[in-house]
Amino acid sequence: MSATDEILFDTDEAGIARIVLNRPQARNALTFAMYQGLIDLCDRIEADERIKVLVITGAGEKAFAAGTDIAQFRDFSSPEDALGYERFMDRVLSALERLRVPVIAAVAGACTGGGAAIAASCDLRIATRDARFGFPIARTLGNCLSMSNLRRLSGLIGPARVKDMIFTARLFGAEEALAAGLVGEVVEDAAALAARATELAAQLAGHAPLTLRATKEGLRRLDAEAEAEGERPGDDLILMCYTSADFREGMEAFLAKRPPNWTGR
Repeated sequence: MSATDEILFDTDEAGIARIVLNRPQARNALTFAMYQGLIDLCDRIEADERIKVLVITGAGEKAFAAGTDIAQFRDFSSPEDALGYERFMDRVLSALERLRVPVIAAVAGACTGGGAAIAASCDLRIATRDARFGFPIARTLGNCLSMSNLRRLSGLIGPARVKDMIFTARLFGAEEALAAGLVGEVVEDAAALAARATELAAQLAGHAPLTLRATKEGLRRLDAEAEAEGERPGDDLILMCYTSADFREGMEAFLAKRPPNWTGR
């Protein structure tokens, strides 16, 4: 077992690597250091040919990950902060998408915001019956998803369900997520989740690695966003939200545990 206290990593003799998001006291909300840790671990896995599959899960039974730790946003003061954050998140999620081995998200409890984005970037998702998925940002922070995240999510569940999820700010339960195609399997509880994740990882570890790699990369290329010249698509939308008074109000209200007062500015 290695990595930091907040993101744990180990491998076994079968070639199964495991990452545990380890802030159960904060429902595994991710700090910027934890996001960077994911990038670093993806680089490490990519270089280790003994590793054949990766499982990502959250510590405890209450959450896979409840998004980005909101306190991380308090120092945002410029457009560059907003754009830099979304660029950084794109690097994190792209690292999982581009990883040569299959990635399984084993989800128990809350899987929201940045946590849901991580799960959506994995190749397979399994969940417990009490899992909840969503991006409740229209109710909480007043920010938005990047174009890459919208593409990724709509590829999984379709634009209509993406609008339903974000406009209503509600969380999809496990059975609804299963019906929508967001998860591939629902199990009873955390113990069953751990067992099934290991079983599925062992199955994938025994399959032809180049077949899995070519399929994963081929689908990524089919679905990849075309790079635009100059300003990136969606930058204006990111700036509209992250540099607004509403985003500042949403963050302060969230931290103060009070309802936000939206003004549309």
